[in-house]
Amino acid sequence: MPDSMRPTGIRRRYLHDEVAERLRELIMSGEMEPRERINEGELCERFGISRTPLREALKILATEGLLELLPNRGARVGSVSDAEIHEIIEVVAGLEALAAEFACSAATETEIDKVEAKTLMMERAYQRGDDQTYFTLNREIHELIMQASRNATLAGLYANLSSRIQRMRYTAHKTPEQWKRAMDEHREIARLLRVRDAATLPGLIRQHIRGKKEVIVAAYGQQTTNSGA
Repeated sequence: MPDSMRPTGIRRRYLHDEVAERLRELIMSGEMEPRERINEGELCERFGISRTPLREALKILATEGLLELLPNRGARVGSVSDAEIHEIIEVVAGLEALAAEFACSAATETEIDKVEAKTLMMERAYQRGDDQTYFTLNREIHELIMQASRNATLAGLYANLSSRIQRMRYTAHKTPEQWKRAMDEHREIARLLRVRDAATLPGLIRQHIRGKKEVIVAAYGQQTTNSGA
């Protein structure tokens, strides 16, 4: 059978893990909004699966804080309070600062080249007002620096925690002044990584992440704290 004719459903091996990954993508891309109820029938049809692996996947995402299980009422996309946003951002800022310090010595030249290339692409997206491309490249740059730290424990903590606010972090709209400052900081991040300045880069990364707190709270905090059940 030609590849174009093959079914696009999920492989049967480790099915619930793959379903969980698909759901993570839907949540983090913004296709599924905070506090949105999970329509199990619709998702089963979309993925071509039964309810059993779907419900196992829902349990996995609930342990990660991405979903909330409702007694006898299914599940909904998790929400984050203003206080939690502040707390998570502070910890994520610390983890990324530490990753930046490690990356200054551990990153390969190829990895630094990629950060610089993506920063240039992100600046072009910024100049043409292409939010979606800008936010995607932004996320990829931060993930590249984390990978370049060569610290699996650090990366694991970061992935688990940042997933709770990833969508908010990369899609919350900034004022023109805030957006320009963020872009300026990214240029400097790439430059400091290139010269492997482990004394300066971690502090800039921490400042850069902290600068997003008010933007995220303004965009999502009121919604998550005041929305009904």
